[in-house]
Amino acid sequence: MRWDDLFEDLGAQLELLERQERAAEVAEHTRSERGTVRLADRLAAALDGPLRVRVRGYGWLEAVLRDVGTDWLLLEQGGGQGAPSRELIVPAAALTAVEGLTRRADDGESVGSRRFGLRHALRAVSRDRAVVRVHDVDGDHVTGTLDRVLADHCDLTRHADDEPRRPGSTRGVLSLPYAAVALVRRL
Repeated sequence: MRWDDLFEDLGAQLELLERQERAAEVAEHTRSERGTVRLADRLAAALDGPLRVRVRGYGWLEAVLRDVGTDWLLLEQGGGQGAPSRELIVPAAALTAVEGLTRRADDGESVGSRRFGLRHALRAVSRDRAVVRVHDVDGDHVTGTLDRVLADHCDLTRHADDEPRRPGSTRGVLSLPYAAVALVRRL
């Protein structure tokens, strides 16, 4: 009888050790998989959801995530009480924090815009001839119309918020390196 108890105890210890080893392998595999998840993948999984983001040079803002590109996000701030909503393009490099993401990550297949970079998004704004306010990473801002979107910078023709871009109303052209852009707000 003593031998049976001993073998049973050894069997239980071996089974416990095997379970612990499997649990350690699963935990290591999970940590390894998590190490491949990119912020863009988690943002893509949060489309059409509310987020709170902190933008370098601008601060915290609350908005709904509408689209994600390779290096930018499109946010929409609701105007509330009949006021129009505003679209914001935020370069991913200007993000310093994001609050409101789930643990889910997108596989990258479901969002068509994810293959487009910041230049593509800014070209769309330029084509629309929309009046924008560009905030930089140092906390300053300028208003105008994006005239040219180039390889590493864009040209913004400055004019008043409430005036369209006309030759007599312009105040000059600024060349803005993308690395300095924190946020582009359509007015």
